[in-house]
Amino acid sequence: MSQRFTITLDAADPKALGSFWATALGYVEEPPPSPHTTWQEAFEAWQLPAERHNDAYALVDPAGIGPRFFLQKVPEPKTAKNRLHLDVWVPGESRENPASPDEKRAHATHLVEHGASILHEVDQSGMGFWVVMADPEGNEFCVV
Repeated sequence: MSQRFTITLDAADPKALGSFWATALGYVEEPPPSPHTTWQEAFEAWQLPAERHNDAYALVDPAGIGPRFFLQKVPEPKTAKNRLHLDVWVPGESRENPASPDEKRAHATHLVEHGASILHEVDQSGMGFWVVMADPEGNEFCVV
């Protein structure tokens, strides 16, 4: 049995940053807990003040395979390099069918259109090619 885990990311704007990561990972917004059919309905039932509706945001893998991705609001901005980062694969890529550098560049460009920025490219003989990027709040990740 594998151990379940959640990846948690601090954010200034959890919902906006979550929308970016949903695109980058192919994830969807986590559904609200039963019996609620929308998050707005849940917030109202919990009497959560409107200013707290963006305190957290969660994404899930629609296939139910990948880990949950949780974004939590924090008051301070990101100030240093990540000690942990995500490697994002090109959609449809597999170990048996690796993406080419041009496909990785194209996927990086798609993510730029959703708010990311390209920091630099790495081409290491024997290790491969990847694009180092930053999400809309400056968290580093790679398109591998």
